[in-house]
Amino acid sequence: MLTIGSPTTSLLTSTSCNTLLRELQQIWTDIGESEAEKDRMLLELERECLEVYRRKVEEAANSKARLHQSVAAKEAELATLMAALGELSVHSPIQTEKRTRSLKQKLASVTPVVEDLRMKKEERIKQFAEIKSQVEKINSEISEYNNLSNTLLTNLTLDEQDLSLRKLGEYQTHLRSLQKEKSDRLHKVFEYVNEVHSLCGVLGLDFGKTVSGVHPSLHGTQQEQSTNISNSTLEGLEQAILTLKLERKARIQKLKDIAASLFELWNLMDSPTEEKNKFSRITSVLGFAESEIIEPGVLSSEIIEQASAEVERLAKLKASRMKELVMKRRSELEDVCKMTHIEPDTSTNPEKSTALIDSGLVDPSELLANIEAQIVRVKEEAISRKEIMDRIDRWLSACEEENWLEDYNQDTNRYNAGRGAHLNLKRAERARVTVSKISAMVDNLIHKTLAWEDEKKMLFLYDGVRLVSILEDYKLTRQQREEEKRRYRDQKKLQDLLLTEKEAMYGSRPSPRKTNSFRKPNGYRANGNGSMTPTPRRNSFGGATPELLTPRSYSGRQNSYFKEMKRLSTAPLNFVAISKEETISFASVCGSEPGSPPQG
Repeated sequence: MLTIGSPTTSLLTSTSCNTLLRELQQIWTDIGESEAEKDRMLLELERECLEVYRRKVEEAANSKARLHQSVAAKEAELATLMAALGELSVHSPIQTEKRTRSLKQKLASVTPVVEDLRMKKEERIKQFAEIKSQVEKINSEISEYNNLSNTLLTNLTLDEQDLSLRKLGEYQTHLRSLQKEKSDRLHKVFEYVNEVHSLCGVLGLDFGKTVSGVHPSLHGTQQEQSTNISNSTLEGLEQAILTLKLERKARIQKLKDIAASLFELWNLMDSPTEEKNKFSRITSVLGFAESEIIEPGVLSSEIIEQASAEVERLAKLKASRMKELVMKRRSELEDVCKMTHIEPDTSTNPEKSTALIDSGLVDPSELLANIEAQIVRVKEEAISRKEIMDRIDRWLSACEEENWLEDYNQDTNRYNAGRGAHLNLKRAERARVTVSKISAMVDNLIHKTLAWEDEKKMLFLYDGVRLVSILEDYKLTRQQREEEKRRYRDQKKLQDLLLTEKEAMYGSRPSPRKTNSFRKPNGYRANGNGSMTPTPRRNSFGGATPELLTPRSYSGRQNSYFKEMKRLSTAPLNFVAISKEETISFASVCGSEPGSPPQG
């Protein structure tokens, strides 16, 4: 009979079996079994024992095979987990196989490692799943597929064959890149939304309605809905901003046009300051650039409608006061013409304008527009005449200096050491220099005027009279005055000669008279020869200031002008006022013969 086990166990088993066998044989002997029967039952008993051993061996082999399979499966799972997790070195039972032969020990040693890696894998899968969930969410926000369900997010397939830290790092890098893009998009969306809010405030538009038209999430009424940052949202906001800016530009231009009409009507109607201050909010923004207009509601439809209504109100009031406005504009035209010495258009004079308006033949607005156009033309012509007008002013100023110098030369006390005498001497020196240039001034002025007439193809009129004619008349009159001065000097020399001869013949001198006191009859300031300084025109014959008048017509002015020139040319000499007695004495001297005796 075969024995299995350790020597101690085998000895105990063998002793027990021998004892039982001897007891069985004693029983058989007591029964009286034959030897053949005893051998048969012993063989049967031995077969039964072998069958039991065989069954136990098979059970042990099966158990060993299962242990081998479990160990192999654990080791395979361990290898798979290590590969998936990217673990390079883990304490493996294979390394201790030479020291540990028992399968149960191998299984016991590998099982904790496998369980630890399983937990690690589960944590790693959770990390991947979380990152993937965030990536998919951000992608959906950016690509507009923002209606993904949580089930779809959790059922995303993960590559469980590669759960290494390197792969996790790639996912995290991609997630950070998406998060940065999301942050940039959010920042841009907020900038656009703020700009839309500012523009809507300025234009008085509904901000919520405007941004909700781009995307409902931009208004912020639903807390659970995140702000949409898709490309279409950004493009929609850009388009909304562009539309609002165009609307702002159009409203600013409209407001400028309305304000221009307001200013014009205010000036025409002489509106009070209180009435103007009601629209100061509108007029104050006109000087700003578009981007600088940020006051809420300043470009709202209500503000523009209020301004338009005011323009309509003033326009109606203007229509009722049109006659008064026409007269006011005509007065302004005459004032401008007077300052620039241009004859106003007689077609719109007050008498004719009043008659046209009263008759209803002309629309007052057209008449007013015609007068305003005349004002513009006069101002434009004044600009082109400015150089010549400046030369005229210098010429008239020189004539004033000439008048003063002539008065100064007639003053016998001019060299006395009186108060201000040195100042008069200096002024006289400057006046002589200025007077010496008058002829050149006139010639240059004529040349400039003719050049202007050639350029403009029109006559240069000064208060309705051609300036060249005035200047030529002035030159002629000045020449005549110089000739009169020369004749007076010749007569004076002859008078002095006759007085000298009388004194030599009769040994007597006439009593001294104050013959050097210059009179100014009728308040007229003499020039030295009894005539005025020939300036273009004076207010009166005795006026001291050379001034050009503004007659009503060219013909009337020319007639009166030439009458004045004729009178100036024939005026008596008055450089020295001679007394009546001296005149009689002078006549008697001139009429007596040299040999006649003096009267006793």
